[in-house]
Amino acid sequence: MAELLFWLSWLMFSLLTIIFLDLLVHARRRNLPPGPRPLPVIGNLHLLGSQPHRSLARLAKIHGPLMSLRLGAVTTVVVSSPQVAREFLQKHDAKFASWSAPNAVMDHSKNSMVWLPNAPRWRALRKIMATELFAPHRLDALQHLRREKVQELVDHIGKAASEGAEVEVGLVVFTTMLNLLSRTIFSCDLAGLDDHGQSREFHEIVLEIMEAAGSPNLSDFFPALAAFDLQGRRRLMDKLFVPMHRVFDREVEQRLRGRKAGQPQKNDFLDLLLNAAVGDDVAVLDRDTLRSMFMLPRSYCLLRLIPTASTAMNRSGVGSTLSEGKLEPLIVMRIKEPEEDPNDRVNLLCHFSKL
Repeated sequence: MAELLFWLSWLMFSLLTIIFLDLLVHARRRNLPPGPRPLPVIGNLHLLGSQPHRSLARLAKIHGPLMSLRLGAVTTVVVSSPQVAREFLQKHDAKFASWSAPNAVMDHSKNSMVWLPNAPRWRALRKIMATELFAPHRLDALQHLRREKVQELVDHIGKAASEGAEVEVGLVVFTTMLNLLSRTIFSCDLAGLDDHGQSREFHEIVLEIMEAAGSPNLSDFFPALAAFDLQGRRRLMDKLFVPMHRVFDREVEQRLRGRKAGQPQKNDFLDLLLNAAVGDDVAVLDRDTLRSMFMLPRSYCLLRLIPTASTAMNRSGVGSTLSEGKLEPLIVMRIKEPEEDPNDRVNLLCHFSKL
């Protein structure tokens, strides 16, 4: 009995300490915009519900177009009007130019142009992407490739229709986009429209990456717990990236062997990156950075495609809302200060329901 009372007393003391520290931190941030009063420990997480974008819209009607929420231990500022968003995104854009990377992708964010802070390395990578991959003249030069891949898709569906065979539309559209990207980057197809095994594997990997990166994660709301990866999201993400990186490494090694053998360059995106890696940008384009740049165009295009291409995305809750046009976009940015404590972050979350 005495031991039980000891543990109950210890538990009560711990809870009171947490509540006291929570109140102390909340009192220290009185210069924040108005918002709902947070609960101890969880903050305002209980107010988000299953549809956070709609919950934020309702809260904005109560607390105004600029409000603050505390999601676990992370303070978030929510913007929900065009006028206020313009102040942040145009007049003060330099302070909010960096994204707050989800903990699930933390091991990959340090080399990814998507998550790097607005710094010289990010600007160097952005210049390469803007002048080489997404340059208008290069996109125009690939018009014949896009037409070719769409024609292959139409022919495949037409053949199946004439034979009375079923077509898994989501999978063949995914395969078409996958091959379009792989031809742009590697000058080769990674899967065939009739080979559902390889394309289905890529399809499942991308779906799982989306779910792992987009699902709520305790490490994002409580940075002090991030090192423990309690939900295993970071470990899962590392596992999912392995087959994607394996494909990339295989193509890079094959291209490097071809160069040593004197084969002519194909002038695709991989050749452009390899040329940049041995030039002035050698410090910027190491192997991990090349991997992240390989993932960037693929992820961007595939994530735009998947919600309308496959009902399997409904299990994550992301695809269904996107495909039905119900998702109101959210942009999360983070104030970057040199003296910033990683456990004391302030996020800016712009809610564009009315923009």
